[in-house]
Amino acid sequence: MKISILTVFPELYEPFLKTSLIGRARQKGIIETEIVSFFNFAQPKERIDSPSFGPGAGMLLKPEIVQKAIEFQEQKHGKSFKIFFTPQGKKLNQKVLEDLKEKIEHKFSHLDSTATNLTATTHSDPSTNSGLTAHESSSDFHLLLVASRYEGMDSRVEQFYADELISIGDFVLMGGDLPAMCFLEAFLRLIPGVVGKTESVEKESFSGPFLDYPEYTAPVVWNGMEVPEIVRSGNHALIDKWRLEKAIINTIQKHFDWLRSNELNRDQIKQVSKFLPAHYVALMHGDVVLKDNQSGTTSVTSLDIHDIARSCATYGIKNYFICTPLEDQKKIVKTLLDFWQTGFGVEYNVHRHVAVNKVKLSNDVNAVVEEIKKIEGKEPIIIATSAKKDQFNQSKYITYNDQDKVWQHDAPVLFLFGTGHGISKHILDRCDYILEPIYGFSDFNHLSVRSATAVILDRWLGINLK
Repeated sequence: MKISILTVFPELYEPFLKTSLIGRARQKGIIETEIVSFFNFAQPKERIDSPSFGPGAGMLLKPEIVQKAIEFQEQKHGKSFKIFFTPQGKKLNQKVLEDLKEKIEHKFSHLDSTATNLTATTHSDPSTNSGLTAHESSSDFHLLLVASRYEGMDSRVEQFYADELISIGDFVLMGGDLPAMCFLEAFLRLIPGVVGKTESVEKESFSGPFLDYPEYTAPVVWNGMEVPEIVRSGNHALIDKWRLEKAIINTIQKHFDWLRSNELNRDQIKQVSKFLPAHYVALMHGDVVLKDNQSGTTSVTSLDIHDIARSCATYGIKNYFICTPLEDQKKIVKTLLDFWQTGFGVEYNVHRHVAVNKVKLSNDVNAVVEEIKKIEGKEPIIIATSAKKDQFNQSKYITYNDQDKVWQHDAPVLFLFGTGHGISKHILDRCDYILEPIYGFSDFNHLSVRSATAVILDRWLGINLK
């Protein structure tokens, strides 16, 4: 594989490309690298950058300079797969790397087959000129990395040349050189022969849904911390089981978003569910705000019971509590629950029975907390939900990506959903966290509690393929 790097600062790459596995890959001839300065394509004393049109400071690399550099390298080494590094690019992760490898292989295998067909035509008709060189075989990829500087690149250059735009994260650097190096470190691990053991690549973090398990070496005790006995036991089956469990726990706690962005099989879903913190839901019919802005109670509806129960079952909620202080409401709810939990409804609709079987009646938040303490042996972390942002509780707000912040408490989690016009302020004040309201790209913000519950549980616990 030939790798051309176009840059303003070639000197940045020299020690990098000589070091470690990349250096060895060059020595073995697995990769060939060429660092090319944009200054090579400018006249003496000519600037390679120019001010951008419109208001604002900033200089851009001149499009004709980039064009000359790209065309020179392609004339020298053949057609290339061109990657530009920019904040507008696709964010780099292991899946993107694997997809890129496939795209590159596909492009060069296509070029190879085209060259073969055209060569055959050339033999039958000497006047035919294929325009392809010997460099364009699938076994001789040409990867061209374009690292911009200053304020970046003229957008037309990216539009015209780039096979892929890549970003390494949501932050700003001084140029594309470090992203190019990060990309090479990650991408070249996928090329056979660069990493000694294939197993190292196949089983490392982000190659599947789970991170690596913890690893240890001698001494057995260091700084008062001891290597787990099971790792030293010599029992490979137990060690493998321990490693898988630790990998799952690490991924849940540190990279849950990565975990749920993967396509998991049934066994993996079952394994993950064993280690997720226990989650509970309570629907508040007492201690809620009414139309007159006073705290009061609302009536329980059959639809809320059924629909929210099904959402809870879908996202692995342990129990769903209906909270009402009114005795007549409790009687109505109990009649419905008896039908689905122990009565004719069990056989009438098994799926509905499974969902409604999670439902429990309770007086208020205090009673729910006590019930969870009996089940889990710990008080839950309470997370309130609201359609409005409470200016008095700003420090309590969390997003739908803050699972690690909540789960670090090592406690069960209780979500509170309000009916009427939302949960009363004295309950919000008691909660540990409040989730950001749900917004779309419109001014309308009046979801039913059933819809809001489904959306929130999906954002918090749902599998979200990327």
